[in-house]
Amino acid sequence: MKIKSINPYTEEVNWTCDSFSIGECRTQIEKSRAAFSGWSSLPVEKRAKCFTRVAEVLRQNTEIYAGIITTEMGKPIRQSRSEVQKCARLCDYYAENTAVLLKDEVVDIGAEKSYVTFEPMGVILGIMPWNFPFWQAFRFAVPAMCAGNVCVLKHASNVPGSALEIEKVFLEAGLQENVFKTLLIDSKTAMEILKEELVDGVSLTGSIGAGSEIGGLAGEAVKPSVLELGGSDPFIVLEDADIERAAQAGVKSRFLNAGQSCVAAKRFIVVEDVVADFIEAFKLHLQELKIGDPLNEETDMGPLAKKEFVDNLERFLKDARKKGAEPQTYGEKHEKGFFFNPTIIPAASIDMEVCNVEVFGPIAPVITAKDEDEAVEIANLTEFGLGAKIWSGDLDRAERLAKKIKSGFVAINGMAKSDPRLPFGGIKKSGVGRELSHYGLKEFVNIKTVVVNE
Repeated sequence: MKIKSINPYTEEVNWTCDSFSIGECRTQIEKSRAAFSGWSSLPVEKRAKCFTRVAEVLRQNTEIYAGIITTEMGKPIRQSRSEVQKCARLCDYYAENTAVLLKDEVVDIGAEKSYVTFEPMGVILGIMPWNFPFWQAFRFAVPAMCAGNVCVLKHASNVPGSALEIEKVFLEAGLQENVFKTLLIDSKTAMEILKEELVDGVSLTGSIGAGSEIGGLAGEAVKPSVLELGGSDPFIVLEDADIERAAQAGVKSRFLNAGQSCVAAKRFIVVEDVVADFIEAFKLHLQELKIGDPLNEETDMGPLAKKEFVDNLERFLKDARKKGAEPQTYGEKHEKGFFFNPTIIPAASIDMEVCNVEVFGPIAPVITAKDEDEAVEIANLTEFGLGAKIWSGDLDRAERLAKKIKSGFVAINGMAKSDPRLPFGGIKKSGVGRELSHYGLKEFVNIKTVVVNE
């Protein structure tokens, strides 16, 4: 089977790669398991130090990697550049902190000695998406490898160039071969790897359907899994909010990466006293977006990553119109490329499909709430629980409401975004487990208790 990379702006084929068979995967995973022996036996300080060099390679080649990201999935080049630099900062964090975070924890129970130690598990499979092709892979792999595991990556089929380049980053940084390996495979082969219990754990970022299937296979094999399954993040604007700042941040949060982000603002819930003012300010900032060639430094929003996504978004608008909405779309028509221009639905209702599923694209539904209590109620009317945003001039009030929001992340007067120092993940159908910080570092370790008596 061939794996194709298609430029979503030009609609031309970037390159074509041959996929691996399950037999080739078995052979590669055996090599990875052999590499685990040497890698895991390194002192944690030495392992972590390797990622200082990984960060250097990322910074030295930022323009190359950013160009590949933009060419494969259509992200504006400035955003692709920022993504690569964020990966470098991730490496910096774990290079500097892993040894302390994995230090044995001494617990006094009256024995001669008792402590908790953290030992790597083996080969970890990462199944990663296309929307942040470098960041998602690094966010999974770097903590797992710092902990002493080795990683194999099944990346999204539309970003094989990014997947192969990521492998080269680690090799160029001096990591031994097979500590990180890209497997060019389809979803069916990834399932076979799990069914045959070839790996010791799995991390998936993807849809609820994929998460249910992967989580089920991991459960049958009694293997640890981390599942990050997306969100439908509420963006709550209260009557005492700075409307101008909220609108500006709302446009950025919704339309960054053409709205193709799990933690983007996806439902704008605004109290009725300020909804008209918010919509007016939101539209003004929306109209400032420059849409077009993602390789142009001035571009704010490029095309969607795949042609079929355009049809999916049109379906959401059709449903909204059927239920009484009047969507407003901004920007010029593009003759080529998988473009979907930014759209606002000023009077969205909670029965619309766009308010009940994860919309991966530049559509911003605005729902009016009577007061803060109804705003929180609407915010929690979703099967997702990844992130949320609350805008208010009263920080005590905002923090009080944050406790009522069912999500893994709440940003007050700002955007929800992942940071290496903070745990990232959700509840409900947004997944299980955490990435990043010391929590993510310990997802794929054996937390072993040792008690010594005389």
